[in-house]
Amino acid sequence: MNRHTLPHTATASATASASTLYVGVEDMVRLVQRVGLPACIAGVAERIEAAFLRWNDFDKSARLACHSADGVIELMPIADAERFTFKYVNGHPKNTRAGLPTVMAFGVLADVATGVPRLLSELTLTTAIRTAAMSATAARHLARPGSRVMALIGNGAQSEFQAIAFRDLVGIRELRLFDTDPAATAKLAANLAANFAGQGLSVTVCTSIREAVQGADIVTTVTADKTNATILTPDLIAPGMHLNAVGGDCPGKTELHADVLRCGPVFVEYAPQSRIEGDVQQMPADFPVTEFWQVLAGQAPGRTSAEQVTVFDSVGFALEDYAALCFVHDTARALGLGREIDLVPRAADPKDLFGLLRAPVEALRIAA
Repeated sequence: MNRHTLPHTATASATASASTLYVGVEDMVRLVQRVGLPACIAGVAERIEAAFLRWNDFDKSARLACHSADGVIELMPIADAERFTFKYVNGHPKNTRAGLPTVMAFGVLADVATGVPRLLSELTLTTAIRTAAMSATAARHLARPGSRVMALIGNGAQSEFQAIAFRDLVGIRELRLFDTDPAATAKLAANLAANFAGQGLSVTVCTSIREAVQGADIVTTVTADKTNATILTPDLIAPGMHLNAVGGDCPGKTELHADVLRCGPVFVEYAPQSRIEGDVQQMPADFPVTEFWQVLAGQAPGRTSAEQVTVFDSVGFALEDYAALCFVHDTARALGLGREIDLVPRAADPKDLFGLLRAPVEALRIAA
């Protein structure tokens, strides 16, 4: 991040508030329950599209990643002239064996003018919402109009969110499910039946990837294994398909056979990051990709024919988390959710940090 390129929009004062809104897991669950999951996905999607249309307003960088044999831990920063956000997120496929999520995340939203953190929020649940919102936003602009059937390959923690997003924002009416773990598919089918039965979405459980993709307008792959996999091969691709490749999101982790990427135009979020982490990591450095914001801004074509195959090679970009954190901050404030915490010291004399150690602890607490 180049902090020197961001203009200040306000002047800090000695009496400025330094409180931080904390939105934990329980608060986020209450937020989703009160607003409704479909409305949350739609709200984040709206903010994502608005943010991508302001692409040049943001100071952008690829995420910082620390890789290990079992997974990855990443930091994802971004800022415009007013707000800075970052997300801490991991990806550890083996975690479920220990009763832990594969993906865990939290995030911060701060004022650019002062650096004060205004929000500290859980982002594990929110990341699932924003990933689904991004997938559906891209498909609205890249898939064939009238797409109604989607194959969903990989039925883990993200799958319900993808299903709901594509139903509501794209118009998918039939889901064809496959996972190498039948229990994951059973979980997804049961959750959809219990919560969205009779709400315009039929579900078919398939026994193979080939069966799942037959007749599909859109194919979403959202697998977790950290490996160079070939979930989709060229013989599975039909004219007019839109491929939403979500699972390949770090070096050494892919889902598409390289020749699938040659079937039609490939769209990415942020090319410098996608060429390292996405399915396009398999391709030469000059392999053509189009950043999605260019399609939204009318600077590059999206789909150009009904027969064309389109690929959205999604790795997850910090701008999507910026949109999600702004949504969480503003919605939690409006609903009175979360609580103020003293993440930043407040002293009578900001230059005397040592003086805090002489003050009674009670004097440092934020008033209820």
